[in-house]
Amino acid sequence: MNWWEQFSENAKSPIAIVGFIGQAIFFMRFLVQWLASEKEQKSVIPTAFWYFSIGGAFLLLLYGILDHDPVILIGQSTGLLIYLRNLHFIRIQKREKSLNS
Repeated sequence: MNWWEQFSENAKSPIAIVGFIGQAIFFMRFLVQWLASEKEQKSVIPTAFWYFSIGGAFLLLLYGILDHDPVILIGQSTGLLIYLRNLHFIRIQKREKSLNS
């Protein structure tokens, strides 16, 4: 079996499908950030960026677990904590803003 046949066969596995969906969701964070920045004509990170980051990181972490890939496990687990922490800060800021209004 040549490399393309092997690649094609592996890409159809349920584990790979989880990874592809995770990558697609993770990509959406960049698309959302780019569109928000273009609209504002300055660099902006919308809250949706963090939700897509969490969704993509979670699925990629699941992929890493299912595929026994330590590189993905370490990278996505640390990123997931950072994304959750950023959402925590956003919630605190919104709460403070509403109390000061």
